[in-house]
Amino acid sequence: MSDPANPRFSTLSHDECTAILDRNHVGRIAYARGGRVDIQPLNYVYHDGWLYGRTSEGAKLAATDATWAQVAFEVDEVEDFFRWRSVVVHGGFYTMLDDHVSLHEHEWWQGIQLLRTLVPDTFTRADPVAFRTVVFRIAVQEVSGREAVPGAVPALAGA
Repeated sequence: MSDPANPRFSTLSHDECTAILDRNHVGRIAYARGGRVDIQPLNYVYHDGWLYGRTSEGAKLAATDATWAQVAFEVDEVEDFFRWRSVVVHGGFYTMLDDHVSLHEHEWWQGIQLLRTLVPDTFTRADPVAFRTVVFRIAVQEVSGREAVPGAVPALAGA
């Protein structure tokens, strides 16, 4: 039995953090733009120290100078008020724009193949989000995580 009044908080190991990144596909990216910090949800795939995703033209790209920027990225798994895990990544946000594909061709194609594990029609005629034309990846340069678990209920005397 658990006691919500006595939650325990702990730090996740690097392997626990990457396992959470690997099994989830929705997170939030945080970036600074014009003296303001913004945060937006996005879909991603984690692979070999990188988060791959795609986006459309807009605030994220304007803030990242369209090619690179420092960002934070967060993924949460929440089961209950005191039963959750949260991972934060700090790293570089790199776009692989159509006009730069030759510079990043291997990474671009790898990103497309990974994204097709989520949406098989990515960059085909049947693509459900065809307006998301920019492939990006985030280098997982720093990763940290925390978790909360309910505390154990003290045993009753004589029980």
